[in-house]
Amino acid sequence: MTPQSFSDSVLSWFKSNGRKNLPWQVEATSYKVWVSEIMIQKTQVVTVIPYFERFMKRFPDVHILADATLDDVLHHWTGLGYYARARNLHKSAKIITSKYQGSLPLSFDEIITLPGIGRSTAGAILSLSHSKRFPILDGNVKRVLTRYHGIKGWPGKKKVENKLWEIAELHTPTKSIKQYTQAIMDLGATVCTRRNPDCDLCPLMLSCFAKEKNKQHNFPEKKPRAAIPERDTIFAILENDCGEILLEQRPLNGIWGGLWCFPEFSEDSKSQDGVPKGKVTKHQFTNSKVYPGTVRDYWIYVPHQYDKSKPACLMVFQDGDWYQNLSGHTRAPIVFDNLIHKKEMPVIIGVFVNPGIIPPQKEGGKPRKNRRTTSQQRLSLIHI
Repeated sequence: MTPQSFSDSVLSWFKSNGRKNLPWQVEATSYKVWVSEIMIQKTQVVTVIPYFERFMKRFPDVHILADATLDDVLHHWTGLGYYARARNLHKSAKIITSKYQGSLPLSFDEIITLPGIGRSTAGAILSLSHSKRFPILDGNVKRVLTRYHGIKGWPGKKKVENKLWEIAELHTPTKSIKQYTQAIMDLGATVCTRRNPDCDLCPLMLSCFAKEKNKQHNFPEKKPRAAIPERDTIFAILENDCGEILLEQRPLNGIWGGLWCFPEFSEDSKSQDGVPKGKVTKHQFTNSKVYPGTVRDYWIYVPHQYDKSKPACLMVFQDGDWYQNLSGHTRAPIVFDNLIHKKEMPVIIGVFVNPGIIPPQKEGGKPRKNRRTTSQQRLSLIHI
């Protein structure tokens, strides 16, 4: 199949099967497309939609986003994970308002300099909002191209990635650019899926290498596994006479960047003067994949009033339910938004717990369905 036939087949499929009513496609603007493209980095569209709608309601244009505090932006990002995306979005908004008078630049060389925007994201923004001809190569497109052409090797490897960029450039048409960009992403997201590709519905089926060889699951090749590092850290839980808990904002770079947390100390600082007097909790990081967003729905909060007979009275949020006193497993009906607005408790976002600490049953004895596997929850909480 020639590159022209490839794009024609994808566009023909898109007319009947493509997604044309996503929130950022309705009355589309460069700002909407930009925010959506940042959100769907590493996150599925179906997950992004409600977050995008809430984000747009709070930050309807780039000026309001630029004027907001980082804490406000991070709060409205809570649950999406990979918080560096939110920080970069905020940084970029400030640059756009100060340097480009509130409009995203139309030049590829300029837009790619904005924080959080790489080659594929820049191409997607310009093609979807301005029909400029630039190829894209997100995860969905990589999957389609590696299977169709039988490209061996992990796509993150530079040599393989360069080959895929060459192919993506060849297949990008000179007309209907906006439609093709959306179509090739939709094809990977809805038909040429990672685990169960529906090849019978694919417009490229008859000339697809992976389909012909029955090797769909061999492409794209997985990232080589690296050794898993381990490190320990100490969090001090400190209360004053007013029942307030001391929190500090983490550095913008690194794990949980910009989020609020207990004061942290290294193992080497456990000297007499190294850790303030108070309750100390030890966390063990057992996998390098434990970063904001890896386990998105486990947050820990510390209220002003807590049971002083416990090492610490922590509030754990899981799948819409709150639990108080990790050792007692007592459920607490607390509404998150009300607490934030009333400022009735400080917030610690991004401290994850081992599934063994989460109570196995809901109040009343009805079994809970824990949708997370043990392998996905890599941070244990141990009182010492």
